[in-house]
Amino acid sequence: MTTHPSFLTPGPLRLAALAAALGATLLCGQARAQQPEAGESTLVKLIRGLIDSGALAPEAGHALLEEAAREAAAGRATAARPAPELQPGDVRVPYVPQTVRDEIREEVKAEVLAQAREERWAAPDAVPAWTQRLQVQGDVRVRNESRLYSERNSDIEVDWTRINAGAGYDVNPNTNLQFPPLRNTREDRDNLWRVRARLGVTASLGEQVRAGIRLASGNDDGPVSATQALGGGLEKKDAWLDQVWLAWKPADWLEVIGGRFDNPYWSTDMLFSNDLAFDGLAIRYAQDVGADGLSLFANLGLTPLEYTSDSFPGTSQDKMKSNDKWLNGLQLGAQWAFADDHRLRGALAYYDFRNIAGRLSEPCALYAGADHCSTDWTRPAFMQKGNTLMLLRDIALDPLDPANTPMPQYAGLASKFELLDVNLRWELPAFAGHALRLEANWLQNLGFDRRRMWDRANGGIVTNVATPDGAAPSADDIVSGDVAWMAQATFGALALRERGDWHAWLGYKRIEPDALPDGYNDPNFHLGGTNAKGYYLGGSWMFDRNVWLTGRWMAAKEAMGAPLSIDVFQLEVNAGF
Repeated sequence: MTTHPSFLTPGPLRLAALAAALGATLLCGQARAQQPEAGESTLVKLIRGLIDSGALAPEAGHALLEEAAREAAAGRATAARPAPELQPGDVRVPYVPQTVRDEIREEVKAEVLAQAREERWAAPDAVPAWTQRLQVQGDVRVRNESRLYSERNSDIEVDWTRINAGAGYDVNPNTNLQFPPLRNTREDRDNLWRVRARLGVTASLGEQVRAGIRLASGNDDGPVSATQALGGGLEKKDAWLDQVWLAWKPADWLEVIGGRFDNPYWSTDMLFSNDLAFDGLAIRYAQDVGADGLSLFANLGLTPLEYTSDSFPGTSQDKMKSNDKWLNGLQLGAQWAFADDHRLRGALAYYDFRNIAGRLSEPCALYAGADHCSTDWTRPAFMQKGNTLMLLRDIALDPLDPANTPMPQYAGLASKFELLDVNLRWELPAFAGHALRLEANWLQNLGFDRRRMWDRANGGIVTNVATPDGAAPSADDIVSGDVAWMAQATFGALALRERGDWHAWLGYKRIEPDALPDGYNDPNFHLGGTNAKGYYLGGSWMFDRNVWLTGRWMAAKEAMGAPLSIDVFQLEVNAGF
């Protein structure tokens, strides 16, 4: 068996042999340093040999040569002094320079990591790097809900949402003797069990770009709620693509996001539901402007609500020009932190809902086989209730039998919507370690005009109109308004973070029929929409980490017009992760 010199042995054996040789040589060098030498010492010759053979790095070798020279000089200086006698148990330890120790440590580290990867007992790259760029978030809610209706409510509330989703409702009593679809207004609904589940993933793609995807439950693809009713014969529940977006943040104070994402504006649920996601593009700005706690923010959003169908009308060679519906919004605001934990925040916003008002069609001869009218596209894709509605179709009468001409109608929004929105919030410390938050929201529809609504519909207003007996209807008979406002106070731990945290709130809302579009706000208060007023109260208590109990009571009735009182009670458990 062939043997090799110690400085040729691989890995840790080479390191051990080298350390032993150097230690023995240093001991010999110290012992011989007391004797004068005419030439180079054995230690110096050994170090030079190790450098020449490549077993010792030049930097480490030169450091050893310098140390050997210093040791030799120190040995000659102390040669005249007798060496101290070793006592029982004493150990003489040779000095190893820092450069040699660093080299030994790095080589040992490399050997250990290589062994760990090979044996798979401590591999640092066992988890792929891409998983470290992902963040998973989600929440689950289980709710019991009761809806309580007054016996004095009007029992004629036409469900125009169902009509618009179908083939229309024939308003000619000579050809249709059936009632239109009607909403429930008098029969209570108790102990409805409902759930909500959301699961999202956010990925950091680089230093400036993020992407996100979120799935959510829901009874349908309506925009304002992700709540799913249980029951249904124990059928499986649906999951919807609720969000998908890309965000670019070129600076700490600026972010551009596109796709489908969270509400980009600071707003209340009187205008936009908490579950509402926005399509399109949003630009967000937020920056501190001084050391006195003042910061500014601005939000710009370009949101497509509906696109014109590429092939409408499907049975005609002449296609309709593009009449897309948009929501364009701009919000400017500021926040000021002052005194002891006082925070004052305010914002002014303008929202322009473009092209969402209904239009009366050109005369359409449905009796002759036409399957559409020119403004069918103006009916809203989603409505709740409360807005003033108009009939959209100008249906031509059959000249052979005008009295018995079927007249299936759709309904659209009678008013335009250009909203001025003001939000204020003040947070301040209260007592016993609790805090108080006061907030208010006021908005007005600058596009509301009764005369223009009447002219646009050519008198065909079908909701929020009260005609005196025996009198011809007019624009003055439209029972509506253009203002909405709310105020709320919250007391306790404003943000639930730890077990035992709690808060309670009390508020009031008044939403006139045409103050805002009824399709996008909170679906719980008065069961959604506009033409509602009343108070609400509730509280939350975190009884475990990231799990809290919430109860709320909402008592609301019509703001004007026919009676419609609806109280809603909800008790729910929420969990977030």
